[in-house]
Amino acid sequence: MSSRRVTRLEDLARLAGVSITTVSRALNDSAAVNAQTKQAIWKLAREHEYPFRGYMPAGPTAAAATIVIVIPRPQGREARLSDPFALELFAGVGEAARGRGCDFIVSHLTPTGLEELRELMQTSRASGVIFLGQSSLHAAFNRLAESESRFAVWGAQLPKQAYCSVGSDNPLGGKRATLHLARLGRRRIVFLGDLEAPESMQRHQGYLAGLQQAGLSADPKLTVPAHFETEAAEASVDALLRRRVEFDGIVAASDLIAIGAIRALLRAGLSVPGDVSVVGYDDLLFARYSRPALTTVRQDTVLAGRLLVSKLLNAEQGGELTSERLPTDLLVRESCGG
Repeated sequence: MSSRRVTRLEDLARLAGVSITTVSRALNDSAAVNAQTKQAIWKLAREHEYPFRGYMPAGPTAAAATIVIVIPRPQGREARLSDPFALELFAGVGEAARGRGCDFIVSHLTPTGLEELRELMQTSRASGVIFLGQSSLHAAFNRLAESESRFAVWGAQLPKQAYCSVGSDNPLGGKRATLHLARLGRRRIVFLGDLEAPESMQRHQGYLAGLQQAGLSADPKLTVPAHFETEAAEASVDALLRRRVEFDGIVAASDLIAIGAIRALLRAGLSVPGDVSVVGYDDLLFARYSRPALTTVRQDTVLAGRLLVSKLLNAEQGGELTSERLPTDLLVRESCGG
């Protein structure tokens, strides 16, 4: 018994009345082929049981481009898709992509070095890649930029940076938070955050600048490490209280850290903001609904998503990828008392 003849690209091209190149592009959902032609070719391919390859898309979306979102792995920790700030950035990028007629996908990869970054870029068929965070990859991103331009990074602007990043003005945000507490009469202000992370490091620089402008001395005991997690912040504040370190204000490097600090303070019987005023950073959705409502430095994730997507698409059309800093706003709520 003879086996059925396998449908080839040439067969689909003859049936559709187009070139083999057009068929190949249509099956790969290329923006170079219009939606009507794509749909006709895919219909023929299914009717004639064309053997789709595993890497092909499920069908024509007529997307102008496809963007991949990647979260690098933080030092010593797992990259978490459930991180609230990452989720808000996802939403910002997603809304911007949909507004430009683009598809976007979240990669399962969590690169930790240059070779993994290169492999990701070389094997990706997407129009561009957005990395949510620099982690410890600043030098690797610089090397990657020597041969690759299809990527942008959410993160800090660092010295001798050769790649495009979009992020908030971290030093100014940290300075504003610190000066606000100083204006409220707070004199022993803690900085609570992960000093290995580039953005948190810059917020700490702003904190130190704010202390200096307010005429306050920088006590090393008041710079306290804490990862971007509520449990880590709780443990750090618990340790401060056990050591009987005196403090009346906290500048936290993120809203998650601020919420963890408040939990530890309330559990210890202290009042927020009566005994200790607390400022966060990010303005996540839950910040305004916490008790007390959290004073925080706002990062505009909607604008961030719009900029990241537009920079990638402009670069695809021959434009230059340039870094950009977003303004920050101090939103005063209940956790400061004024």
